Amino acid sequence: CESSLVVSKLISSENFDAALAIHLYKAGRLLQGSRIPFGVIFGGTDINEDTKCEEKVRNSSFRIFSLTPVPHARNKIYVQPQGNEVSCFFRIPHDGNSLCYFLLICGLRRVKDPLYLADAFAEWHREDPSVQLIIIGPAVSFFPSFISRADGVHLLKEIPQEDLHAAVKKCFAVVNSSISEGMSAALLEAMDLNVPVLARNIPGNAAIITHQETGLLYSNPEEFVQLSKSLISDPCLQRKIVARAKEYVTKHHSWEHERNAYQNFVLSLH
Repeated sequence: CESSLVVSKLISSENFDAALAIHLYKAGRLLQGSRIPFGVIFGGTDINEDTKCEEKVRNSSFRIFSLTPVPHARNKIYVQPQGNEVSCFFRIPHDGNSLCYFLLICGLRRVKDPLYLADAFAEWHREDPSVQLIIIGPAVSFFPSFISRADGVHLLKEIPQEDLHAAVKKCFAVVNSSISEGMSAALLEAMDLNVPVLARNIPGNAAIITHQETGLLYSNPEEFVQLSKSLISDPCLQRKIVARAKEYVTKHHSWEHERNAYQNFVLSLH
């Protein structure tokens, strides 16, 4: 659907009762002026990045629904923590070596900053060849050539979710290096799978990770390496972090709670 008119015709032809849009600018703006009630699910990019774009902010959907303190919108905004569910149907066999894998799972987009740690990690790998950084995500043209020059840094294409969860279970830690985040599913899934997480210290990550309690937060690549070395050498810290992270995810990110919240929300639109 490329315009509000196309969406309006679709609503009329299918006789829809209500609508739910995912992503405020890309989808929510197409429902403006709609004759049926609708709701919009904010993601990470539309809150953290699109609000910095003057052209997108001029769109009236942002003026009405943005998280700024607009009096008439306060009772229309709800906060629902992201639910989490993991599946791991098989084990990846250990190959008998002592390699220490760090896993970075992300779409290779600028906002995810997937090469943020590459230089520091390559230097660490030259010092200790056992450490490896695996980046899993859809390839972009300039990434493979760069990674081929970064020691100990490897790029893998997307893999099915159950295979990805199996890979998470085998790695030493899951890493996040984003410039901004809404709520990282990769981090939540790793926490649920009892795997330590190391995340860039940005608001979206700090909202779900308490430093040295449920994970580790770093502010620059050098600090990432320092914290990683400390975690490797401290099994007690590892056990504490994964145990408390599991408790946090179980309590605050139940997929059942999220499902019920959306069911109730859709019913309220009628």
